[in-house]
Amino acid sequence: MNPLRIATRASQLALTQTRWVARRIEERLGVTTELVPLRTTGDRLTDVSLAKMGGKGLFVKELEEALLDGRADLAVHSAKDLPARVPEGLALVAFPERADPRDALAAGGRFASVAALPPGARIGTGSARRAAQLQAWRPDLAIEPLRGNVPTRLQRLAEGRFDAVILACAGLDRLELAAHVDERIAPERLLPAIGQGVLAIEARGGGALAGDLAALTHADSARALAAERALLVRLEGDCNVPLAGYAEPLAGGRLRLRALVASPDGARLVRAEGEGDEPEALGRRVGDELLAAGAGAILAALRGPAAG
Repeated sequence: MNPLRIATRASQLALTQTRWVARRIEERLGVTTELVPLRTTGDRLTDVSLAKMGGKGLFVKELEEALLDGRADLAVHSAKDLPARVPEGLALVAFPERADPRDALAAGGRFASVAALPPGARIGTGSARRAAQLQAWRPDLAIEPLRGNVPTRLQRLAEGRFDAVILACAGLDRLELAAHVDERIAPERLLPAIGQGVLAIEARGGGALAGDLAALTHADSARALAAERALLVRLEGDCNVPLAGYAEPLAGGRLRLRALVASPDGARLVRAEGEGDEPEALGRRVGDELLAAGAGAILAALRGPAAG
């Protein structure tokens, strides 16, 4: 039997995550695997705003093309990189257990928390979501753009270009770099990205492989992601806008979903939250509440220049 070919981004974090999934596929399904590393458009455009170049889909487009043309049998994504819509013919088929969804402050051990940062401290982040929430929380900080892979961002910190950087806890944990975390920031302060900490396995829809891969799914993680992605679809959040959504399991199979949409400068934050038993319905309902509270105007303003 030929090995299962797994498309992945070629970054250190993506390869680490994909190798982790490959081991579990081999253990659960009793098949061999082969990685197919690909450099995505998002990986190449390290000095360009993702929002201006098309947003999240830049990190998955080449992987999905490899699935559609038969160069790969499945792909492993960070779920937070996935746009709202999956191409026709493909499906998200498995979701292993979620890692820590929180954002992390890395300050080289100099500051223990965001609250402890001095006024004017330079904070590096490539995320519009993080930048907007940080500016709303600490308008006295200097939020500066930072892109590149995790080791590159930590190197920029070590070189003194920033006083601190904000990264995903999940990525640092998976790369065994948790020693760089000075604070795991509570979602109440910095609401995570939709899908943060979740790995999503994508394959061609309808085949036996898709059904087999479902054995890797962690039920609570899949339900939480379903609620978050239903919110993403409701808000048509394909662009790299200041949008956050985090669902967590409650007792009795219920979910709590918290969400926000912000203006890029953090001057306006629209929040909504809800609880429910059905993930997709919960995501749509919280999305409707955000739109009713004014998120639609923020999103329209953000999309206006791109549309022109």
